[in-house]
Amino acid sequence: MKLATYRLPDGGVRHGEIVDGARVTDLGPGDLLSVVASLAAGGWAPAGEATRALDEVTLLAPLLRPGKVLAVAANFQEHVTETGGDEIDKSRISPRLFIKPATAVSGPGEEIALPSVSPSIDWEAELVAVIGRGGKDIPIENALDHVGGYTIGNDVSARKMDYGHDRDTDDPAVAFFDWLNGKWLDGFAALGPHLVTADEVPDPQKLEVVLEVNGRVRQHGDTGQMIFSVAELVAFASRLMTLEPGDVLYTGTPSGVGMASGEFLSAGDEMTVRVTGLGRLVNRVR
Repeated sequence: MKLATYRLPDGGVRHGEIVDGARVTDLGPGDLLSVVASLAAGGWAPAGEATRALDEVTLLAPLLRPGKVLAVAANFQEHVTETGGDEIDKSRISPRLFIKPATAVSGPGEEIALPSVSPSIDWEAELVAVIGRGGKDIPIENALDHVGGYTIGNDVSARKMDYGHDRDTDDPAVAFFDWLNGKWLDGFAALGPHLVTADEVPDPQKLEVVLEVNGRVRQHGDTGQMIFSVAELVAFASRLMTLEPGDVLYTGTPSGVGMASGEFLSAGDEMTVRVTGLGRLVNRVR
């Protein structure tokens, strides 16, 4: 199933099932948080009534304010290499998880504002797993059973921070926190356009990931290139914190980011991310 959160012409927010790519069957008020737990439990079937044409509503992020927006850095070797990193020995590291605030979430078609604190805004196309069944210390072999569905993400990132005053940039902590702060800005966790239930994605490690800027392909990879698989990421995250229904997990980006070429986003640029079977996520920069 393809499930969506959408806004009605009168401003009300509802969620429903997309049917035949042209209609949406209403399933209730609010975003998809109320149904993601049922998805992973199995046996859930929508029981909607009213149906609308899809072009009569505005699609929003599937989860408007996730409890946790988790992301992983450096999870594709070619991306690590293009940004100056060494060959990664998976046996000697753990996934590099970080958290973005819920205020970073933006939906399909939503404009992303260039911030005042950075001149270097970049793109990162990603597969996003949405937790359906929560848990702690989840075994890898059971981890995908806790995923309710998948969607597309764009981990927009500020590569260089400028706060308007001189700083000691030789301090390694400055570089680390600039990198982290560059992930937290409003709108920088683009998400959507809908949620595809996990039963329609039998192997999340066999999906093509493509990002275009103004129609030009900048990233082209596949999830089989991940250093840590979706299952490994879910299991590892659950060792650090209790995962809850509606938490989202950005799983890393392939090579082709702007930082590698020194080309960054400008006002008016349009980013389009495609992931096999999950649709297209389009956001313009302003």
